[in-house]
Amino acid sequence: MAHSVTCSSLSFAWPDGTSVFEELDAAFGPGRTGLVGVNGSGKSTLLKLIAGRLSPADGTVRVAGTIGHLPQDITLDTATRVDETLGVAAQRAALHAIESGDAAEEHFETVGDDWDVEERALAALGELGLDHIGLDRTLGEVSGGESVLLRLAALLLRRPDILLLDEPTSSLDLYARRRLHAAVASWPGVMIVVSHDRELLKLVDQVADLRAGGITWFGGNFSAYEEALAVEQEAAERMVRVAEADLRKQRRELVDAQVKLARRKRYGQKMWDQKREPKIVMGLRKRAAQQSAGKHRVMHEERLAEARERLDEAVEAVRDDGEIRVDLPYTAVPPGRSVLTLRDLELVHGARVAGGYDLHGAERIALVGRNGAGKTTLLRTIAGELAPVSGEVAVHVPARFLPQRLDILDGELSVAENVARFASGATDNLIRSRLARFLFRGARADRKAATLSGGERFRAALAALMLADPAPQLLMLDEPTNNLDMVSVRQLTTALESYEGALLVASHDLPFLASLGITRWLLLEEGELTETAPGALGATDD
Repeated sequence: MAHSVTCSSLSFAWPDGTSVFEELDAAFGPGRTGLVGVNGSGKSTLLKLIAGRLSPADGTVRVAGTIGHLPQDITLDTATRVDETLGVAAQRAALHAIESGDAAEEHFETVGDDWDVEERALAALGELGLDHIGLDRTLGEVSGGESVLLRLAALLLRRPDILLLDEPTSSLDLYARRRLHAAVASWPGVMIVVSHDRELLKLVDQVADLRAGGITWFGGNFSAYEEALAVEQEAAERMVRVAEADLRKQRRELVDAQVKLARRKRYGQKMWDQKREPKIVMGLRKRAAQQSAGKHRVMHEERLAEARERLDEAVEAVRDDGEIRVDLPYTAVPPGRSVLTLRDLELVHGARVAGGYDLHGAERIALVGRNGAGKTTLLRTIAGELAPVSGEVAVHVPARFLPQRLDILDGELSVAENVARFASGATDNLIRSRLARFLFRGARADRKAATLSGGERFRAALAALMLADPAPQLLMLDEPTNNLDMVSVRQLTTALESYEGALLVASHDLPFLASLGITRWLLLEEGELTETAPGALGATDD
């Protein structure tokens, strides 16, 4: 029987009553499916329902085959050994006991037919570029990206029929991403992958777009999906223009009809006043005119209502993926202005900046390197959160730092109140008008930060920093696209287009970095910071 996942009339709501799906129908068969959608649309929830980690309020999930699930929120005990993470610790222990001469029956039962368990485990590690780790090390000795790959290696060892991956590349460096991409490309079974990684989504066979509680299917990879979506949206926008023109026409016709009826009424009243015809005849004409006027008015009002409905339907078909458009003139930095100075810097975890680095004017610098190389430590040191072991860090302009955790927001305060913390001199009206450009309009600005989705939380944090007083002329971002959907990444890119200060971004997302107009690339590797070029990154990380 072919392996598959079938969701029938699936409904799910959170304990507070917030509905995620209502009677969702979907079927996933052999091949790789990219599951996309805006933050908060329910992608991770759907994977958890399929994996059995959540229970639906109604409907069914039928799974034909075994499931392996790599969730987005991985929490691992740092004391856990690699072989325990891979699920082979018991077999290894039994195998080693047998090899040392202990012929107890339980050891043979534990091993079963899996006599090559160590070889298979090491091969799985090697496939993902982890052969340097070994099976006896603990997770506390590996980087965050390596721990994600270890979880994937554990799934590959189990050989499930259906593989569910939730943002698998969000914490991976360039080297690890390519390893994961290769594993995805060679996967033979059913795969459902949630990701904002364009390069990963180019490897899928079809795209399932989860939106407003329903799924729309697109054949081909993400590039084909974007092309089809562009054509669809162009047609939808054209229908909006047609519907708007029809609505204007119906409004004009209604006004014209009302003018004509008013003229007839005045004429009839004039005839009545002048008594040019018998009273009974004028009464009949008046009633007939009133009936005709009523029918005429009802007809035009119905046409107007139908035109409004057509416009509403047309607008509904156009995606409201608004763009952040802000004017930030106070962030501008003159070309010769010194922004940042680093001299013979040694960081707390061992990375060094030998010699000196200077940042001038509105430079846009990408900070790249493998997981654990010290990129976050360097940014936190520049931001003043960590003191260097030795050397000099001098920031010459107002600076702001947006960390991966987005913990600059107070969850108990509203979006507007959070922004006010950073711009204490701004009036409430000014803050709200600026927030509207970050897509927090009206009541959305009054929502507590703790209730925001991932993409909304990021926009709120970005607004708090970019609207701060004084305006930041050096903005530092640490892995800003992690766990953002495609729409949020586009919104971030457009917001940074209007930013006129210096930019320092640590990221593994090369397409995103390329979209920012990076002027310099800095590579932090083996404890040394060096200048590099984007074309050299592939060779460096292999």
